Amino acid sequence: MAKRNKVYGYARVSTVRQNEDRQIQALEAASVPSKNIFVDKQSGKDFEREQYKALLERLRPNDVLYVKSIDRLGRNYRDILVQWQTLTKEIGIDVVVLDMPLLDTRRCKDLLGTFISDVVLQILSFVAENERENIRQRQLEGIKAAKMRGVKFGRPRRELPERFRLIVRLYHQGYLTCVAAARVCKMPISTFRNCAERLFEMSERH
Repeated sequence: MAKRNKVYGYARVSTVRQNEDRQIQALEAASVPSKNIFVDKQSGKDFEREQYKALLERLRPNDVLYVKSIDRLGRNYRDILVQWQTLTKEIGIDVVVLDMPLLDTRRCKDLLGTFISDVVLQILSFVAENERENIRQRQLEGIKAAKMRGVKFGRPRRELPERFRLIVRLYHQGYLTCVAAARVCKMPISTFRNCAERLFEMSERH
């Protein structure tokens, strides 16, 4: 049996506001050294993640990589399958998914064991992506239904200050700089510029 080298763990949360503690605790409970746990706080839409790419550079044949669940690796069905092949076939490491014991490439190294792992991976990846699509569809349907009921989404539009048209005219005629005009209107420069451009476009159409 080939000697195994190092043990690594990978954890991911979608945003900086989410907490990765549960994933890290699960990885440490599986005897992954804390120094070998790589964490990304980024969407799983692709594999362009700083810590994941750093992890790939560290991995060597016969290393073992632990993840808590397959969707921590990624959320796109096809991308997960490609990445799984990269890890297990091209780099030559073992992958262990803690939430799914069947996804443990250390077990059953024969053809049947490999086949079972690949089938389970494909099913889990497909189900995970399909569920995300269902959630997204339900959200869109909910938003559409709410709009039909008159529910307003987004931040309320700010009322333009008094004499805004006059100030915009002076700005366009060069009597006021954008900074000065924004200061008079008590607006951020970018907000003033956007509102001024919208007003100018409206006046051009009429």
